[in-house]
Amino acid sequence: MKTKNACPGVLFLCFVLTLTSCALANAQRMRHFVFFGMDREKIHSETFLQSKNLEGAQLKYSWKELEPEKDAYEFGEIRKDLEFLKSHGKKLFVQLQDSTFDEKHIFVPQYLQSDPQYHGGVDRQYELAGKNEEKSVPAGWVARRWDPAVQARFFRLLQALGKEFDGKIEGINLPETAVEFGETGRLFPKGFTHAKYRNAILTQMKALKSAFPKSATMQYANFMPGEWLPESDSGYLKSIYARARDLKVGTAGPDMLPWKPGQMKHSYPLIRANAGHVPTGIAVQEGNYSAKNPKTGKPVTLSELYDFAHDYLKVQYVFWCDEEPYFSKGVIPFLEKQEKLTDARKTN
Repeated sequence: MKTKNACPGVLFLCFVLTLTSCALANAQRMRHFVFFGMDREKIHSETFLQSKNLEGAQLKYSWKELEPEKDAYEFGEIRKDLEFLKSHGKKLFVQLQDSTFDEKHIFVPQYLQSDPQYHGGVDRQYELAGKNEEKSVPAGWVARRWDPAVQARFFRLLQALGKEFDGKIEGINLPETAVEFGETGRLFPKGFTHAKYRNAILTQMKALKSAFPKSATMQYANFMPGEWLPESDSGYLKSIYARARDLKVGTAGPDMLPWKPGQMKHSYPLIRANAGHVPTGIAVQEGNYSAKNPKTGKPVTLSELYDFAHDYLKVQYVFWCDEEPYFSKGVIPFLEKQEKLTDARKTN
């Protein structure tokens, strides 16, 4: 059909449909980063640098190292990593860490721990033997996120980071919402309640977005203390996802475990619901590559991980950990193959 004889309305409709198809195709293309955590020197790996399918690195920085003294910020490591990645055409996604899962490590600044106005600045998390809190054992530390004095200091850090890096880094995420203090109150830190904790997460998301209006912002939200869905639903986790959507803060979660019942009742459907409205992501963490798929009873395959992220979660970002022997000989060639298949479908 000659263009000069075509109905203008039909041509316009075709144009709109073409644009829509392109937008949908772009929305469906997942973006892949490598989670190196605090092993930040691994960004120099030739395997990583030479992979065209890996857009960049997700690196972890602790509050303690970024603010070694009160109001004395030290961002030199972020600057160095960002410049190196940029020089190789890669992007940086920052994970700002205020919690640990190891009793030996505390990630909040020393001044918070020693100044009484911050009530220690940090509290122990626990690993429980079922519901028996008497047999609980220490399992790391978490900043007193619900404490207004500690929260104010954390927000100052966010503002300082945003002032220097907003729009320069690909994104920044805060660590998972899950904390374990039991349910009876016996192990609760001073001033902690489930509702206060939920409100603190809502407030810190707002502060994160205020500090980083340009770069992608993301809250890892997997579980919340004070509820277990669907049996005990206090609305805490759902309110995190709803508020994130209002604020245009991304939502994501640690651990890609396809069809695992606990996650399927909590974060996974909420991540899926937010996809397309805010940035969403999922982290493939250590142990995920060998976890069993409940549907098959067999170790999960890379295809199953990819398809779950793409088809069910519909996430924008996937953060693949570099656990071997799965990463170099598995993830990288697999992503290369997927990219070729995607390009072939677009061509056809």
